[in-house]
Amino acid sequence: MANIRAALENRILIIDGAMGTMIQRYKLTEEDYRGERFKSWPCDVKGNNDLLCITKPEIIIEIHKQYLDAGADIIETNTFSSTSIAMADYQMQSLAYELNVAAATCAVKARDLYYAENPDSKINNPKFVAGSIGPLNKTLSLSPDVNNPSFRADTFDEVVAAYYEQIKGLSDGGADVLLIETIFDTLNAKAAIFAIKKYFRDHPDKTELPIMISGTITDASGRTLSGQTLEAFYNSVIHARPISIGLNCALGAKEMRPHIEELSQIAACYVSAYPNAGLPNAMGEYDEQPEDTAHYLEDWAKEGWVNIVGGCCGTTPDHIKHIAEEVKNINPRKPPVIDKELTTI
Repeated sequence: MANIRAALENRILIIDGAMGTMIQRYKLTEEDYRGERFKSWPCDVKGNNDLLCITKPEIIIEIHKQYLDAGADIIETNTFSSTSIAMADYQMQSLAYELNVAAATCAVKARDLYYAENPDSKINNPKFVAGSIGPLNKTLSLSPDVNNPSFRADTFDEVVAAYYEQIKGLSDGGADVLLIETIFDTLNAKAAIFAIKKYFRDHPDKTELPIMISGTITDASGRTLSGQTLEAFYNSVIHARPISIGLNCALGAKEMRPHIEELSQIAACYVSAYPNAGLPNAMGEYDEQPEDTAHYLEDWAKEGWVNIVGGCCGTTPDHIKHIAEEVKNINPRKPPVIDKELTTI
């Protein structure tokens, strides 16, 4: 397996763009989502994009391939909601493991297709499959009941168990790295980290996969939804020894800029950034053009702030193509040496 750490030492890596944005282009119907296998499923499943890894794998493979052709070095599995907790919305809790295996298999197949057309890339410009581990639709830090602040919809152990199952599927399916992304509640991220460490302790025959971590800043205050500052978030998860910590989603590149600058100064590991294509308009759509997104990320690269760049909501292969083109000749950020001890004055 190619070494992602070695690749990061030599160049800025490109992570792919939005999966949901691309799926919307196919104008899929309820019947498309169901396929033959789920033809009689008791509830609606349209919108369950992760299910398409089973019912329409050719579409997911095609989207991955488009991002690889555009210049992506890292493609994310279509598993943002592939946990038993998130799948409860569709009464599909029992499919969680299968969804993750299927999604990782789709990404690996897309990479194989790319290598078949670009054989030199396997050695000179390897591509990596990142197992996407989403934030869940439940939070461990906040109560969903305003009248009962102590109430939690799920326990820490239940969240760990859900993530553990997902990690098993992603690992069995062939993921190269595990990406805990769009974190709005650090306690959820800690559960995912714990699940990863536990899974590989329980399976010493498997090579432990590297971890990438990406949080989301929800507004101009520079805090996560659960109230942490960026520095507090970083210090809360760095014990996992991730290969990268970064930000994605919620903000466009223009709004994310000061937070990426701050993170680049405090992070002892590599820094990733994949913002939305600007902020959504009144219709919830993203208008920022590929060349504009690419210009922002080129600026960050020239400042020496980033090691991994790409796009989140609203971005397309065209965005990724422009980003890859703009940063290809810029040196990657060199992580600073951070003092590990407090000093007295």
